[in-house]
Amino acid sequence: MTPTDASLQYAHQILSTQLQISLKQINATIALLDEGCTIPFISRYRKERTDGLDEVQIGHIAEAWEQMQALIKRKETILNTIREQDQLTPELEKQIQDCYDATVLEDLYLPYKPKRKTRASIAKEKGLEPLAKYIFQQFSAPVGTKAQQFVKDTVPDIEAALSGARDIIAEWISEDATVRETCRQNFERYGTIASKVIKGKEQDGIKYQDYFEYSGPINRCPSHRMLALRRGEREEFLRVSIKPEEDKLMERLERRLITGKSQASEQVQLALQDSFKRLLCPSIETEISATYKQKADKEAIRIFTENLRQLLLAAPLGQKRILALDPGFRTGCKVVCLDAQGNLLHNDTIYPHAPQNERTEAIKKLSRLVEQYKIEAIAIGNGTAGRETEYLVQNISFDRKLQVFSVSEDGASIYSASPIAREEFPQYDVTVRGSVSIGRRLMDPLAELVKIDPKSIGVGQYQHDVDQTLLKKSLDLTVESCVNRVGVNLNTASKHLLTYVSGLGPQLAQNIVEYRKTEGAFTSRNELKKVPRLGAKAFEQCAGFLRIQEAKNPLDNSAVHPESYPIVERMASDLKCTVASLIGNTELLGKIDINAYLSPTIGLPTLQDILSELAKPGLDPRTQAKVFEFAPGIFKMEDLQVGMTLPGIVTNMTNFGAFVDVGVKQDGLVHISEIVNKYISSPTEVLQLHQHVSVKVIALDFERKRIQLSIKQAVNQE
Repeated sequence: MTPTDASLQYAHQILSTQLQISLKQINATIALLDEGCTIPFISRYRKERTDGLDEVQIGHIAEAWEQMQALIKRKETILNTIREQDQLTPELEKQIQDCYDATVLEDLYLPYKPKRKTRASIAKEKGLEPLAKYIFQQFSAPVGTKAQQFVKDTVPDIEAALSGARDIIAEWISEDATVRETCRQNFERYGTIASKVIKGKEQDGIKYQDYFEYSGPINRCPSHRMLALRRGEREEFLRVSIKPEEDKLMERLERRLITGKSQASEQVQLALQDSFKRLLCPSIETEISATYKQKADKEAIRIFTENLRQLLLAAPLGQKRILALDPGFRTGCKVVCLDAQGNLLHNDTIYPHAPQNERTEAIKKLSRLVEQYKIEAIAIGNGTAGRETEYLVQNISFDRKLQVFSVSEDGASIYSASPIAREEFPQYDVTVRGSVSIGRRLMDPLAELVKIDPKSIGVGQYQHDVDQTLLKKSLDLTVESCVNRVGVNLNTASKHLLTYVSGLGPQLAQNIVEYRKTEGAFTSRNELKKVPRLGAKAFEQCAGFLRIQEAKNPLDNSAVHPESYPIVERMASDLKCTVASLIGNTELLGKIDINAYLSPTIGLPTLQDILSELAKPGLDPRTQAKVFEFAPGIFKMEDLQVGMTLPGIVTNMTNFGAFVDVGVKQDGLVHISEIVNKYISSPTEVLQLHQHVSVKVIALDFERKRIQLSIKQAVNQE
């Protein structure tokens, strides 16, 4: 059985209500997704069809539609299962068909769901279901006489008959959709999540000390706390439970299920108590636990993806000749020199720190390399010996003025040992590859970071505890969004960068690279059609995001899509000029009446985008990289004192605060309450990753290596 057009349209209407997006926009977006269009392509080049929905809104529609399709498929499975049992009534079928809530759907299915042997199923095998039905009706007549009729070989006495009947009633109660919803509401409104340390694990689980004796409302448990509790439970340091407000819940269930004061009612009361403890509460606790874990996962993933977005869109230095250092003490500092395209020119090692202390030799070598390779900027990894190396470099008198940047090393070691790095630099070891990555990150963070598993970049919160499938999907979509927002140089982009371009993927990216090797640089976007297996749909999806510098057609180095080239050519023709002379010419562009170019398929949004792009073709949305300097004399945590105000750089954000590097190898935490003098729900509302901030040291815990900082107190001092 397949869903009808009417049922699909009803599903679209539900999404419209849920997402607060018009039905017309929902219909158009789903149609485009079904056509194989990507989210970046739809948001950029199909604004007329979606009425200008942005990437975030389209992403929400795509996610919700995927979930809706899974729900529709689940309904088909459930209906077929119940139909095979010959228990599908017209009323039940309508209930299931009309249900678009996954939880309610599973409640409806529960009584018919195939299950292993239970106490109730054993009682039914003994023929006690009629007795259970009789008792559940709660007649005023004594139940003993009725129960006596069921005493036989497998049911030795009246109590055994009543016990079996209660088991059946208990299961009925636990599978009743209304009862479950009542129970669910109580858990969500009044439920408490609590944790206790497992006896004897106090020392080993010291990092969970805050949760050794914890209790709080489940509906106010923040995502980081939920994930911490679940990790402590998984690592067997904590015992975690979620409990309802039992008295309130039991009172409501009794009012619903107990209809009198007969002997039968007493039996139902006993069955209810048994169902409550043995079946209902454990079942709903598991469900609520999964629900809140899912919410915590989504929140943690949301924060991770936002951090990743900011990291990928970090300011690039651009094509400069870079000297990059991967600092170290005992093993020395690895040095590489890169040309403006990021190609490795030279690698070396210096030993300016203990135990060798070859400071003079290191200074001479660095000075010579800067002069020999015409270095324009220096990148220094921020890991071990990073501050010491930075101090050394900043005090060298080079033959030219150089900017010195501290660059995050997160994930560099992962990259250096990866197949990607081995493929790029098969003749060099991991230390050289890591240094190259540090230098390239300064030139173009996006192009370099796409080579690393996003989970290894170090800007997440409990990323290893969340749903890994959902995390990977969200991170991949974020990388895709950033790559397409910036645009990609078709002739210099790596296979790994091309992979994330709208409509491509690994195989087509590889085919493009192979084509470049054999045929030389692309001279036009149309040449993409010659790449093996790159068909019309892939060309449509990718062309607008690929740039060709010094192309025959200047539009090939812009975000104007090839499908809109005829419009630009008409504009130029009407102004009696060339397309090339139109680009960047504000005077000529100001003479264009875009209303003259409206058509049934091309509306104002696309025309306005075209004019904006013609004004500043290929404009990189990222800002320029800026040098940051830590406070002098601050190298280790012991150099800090409470009350100090220091420059810092934001390295990570969670929903409870932001982590800031002040140059002591141990990031400090700015709690969310110490960021600004107003309520914010997330640090991302007011801070950016890698933002330069001023912080005040408000507490130091040397034993636990914790630094507490405040941005608002530092600002108030100024």
